Amino acid sequence: MDPTRKRTRTLGRSGIEVSALGFGCWAIGGEWQDADGRPLGWGKVDDEESVRAIRRALDLGVTFFDTADTYGAGHSERVLGRALGKRRDDVVLATKWGNLFDEETRTRTGGDDTPAHARRALTASLERLGTGHVDLYQLHLSDADPERAAELRETCEEFVREGLIRAYAWSTDDPARAAVFAEGEHCTAVQHAINVLQDAPDMLALCEGSDLASVNRSPLAMGLLTGKRQGPLPAGDIRNRPPAWLQGFAAGSGADPEWLARVDELTEVLTSGGRTLAQGALAWLWARSPRTVPIPGFRSVAQAEQNAGALEKGPLTAEQLTEVDRILGR
Repeated sequence: MDPTRKRTRTLGRSGIEVSALGFGCWAIGGEWQDADGRPLGWGKVDDEESVRAIRRALDLGVTFFDTADTYGAGHSERVLGRALGKRRDDVVLATKWGNLFDEETRTRTGGDDTPAHARRALTASLERLGTGHVDLYQLHLSDADPERAAELRETCEEFVREGLIRAYAWSTDDPARAAVFAEGEHCTAVQHAINVLQDAPDMLALCEGSDLASVNRSPLAMGLLTGKRQGPLPAGDIRNRPPAWLQGFAAGSGADPEWLARVDELTEVLTSGGRTLAQGALAWLWARSPRTVPIPGFRSVAQAEQNAGALEKGPLTAEQLTEVDRILGR
């Protein structure tokens, strides 16, 4: 491999080293729903295949895993904890808090932005994950009030002092909100949506100015950048009845043809150098900023192998980055 293609990145100001590629564990939580019965998961999963995929990712050099207490109403954390087992200390483990849910019915029931809930949620996550500490603890309420967020930031600093977490972040697409957490000594990242179809220049500027890692949610545009031509999706898949924030999909009919047309225009440059389309999309993120750590989802060993294979290919070149902008008219 070309020595310029670093397989690791530093998680912001914390100095914590992670693989340049992380794995997002939303999909392996399986089916869950909101209080109105709308799907919040990605459909049915095979837990044993999920465990095999996580362990395969570890063998291929992936050391950063991101989950949330609410994914599958606790199920994702349990599966991830089981898969890691004695290899827990080999990875950087991230989870999130802020949502309320019923594990029995696998239903999200609301949110709670109080410091007291943050402590309860962390205690429960540590138990489900089978660990004594979380490396990156993230607020999962993207639109929380900034004043309350400042209070939660101080709560996170208490968790650091107690050895329960090493660092913290906010999962939000609002740079102004992320900047509130960035004022904290041990805030080291922001998790936000970004992919080749949906750039986030303001958030990347904040990360650069505040010495934060950019943890990339939706790096494959919820599947649009995997090369699959998504038609109608199963009832238990969030993309079948997409919420307002989920762009690129239409209720009941799958992927939006206009979005697929944009993907087609990008295919030649993204699949250069023997990359798959998904690997090219990840390569764009690495080229976009030295602070990016994409966290694509997975549900199988094959998906884990394809995503991890992007590490060998490295980032796109500056010329290819410019070509993408030209194609998209940016």
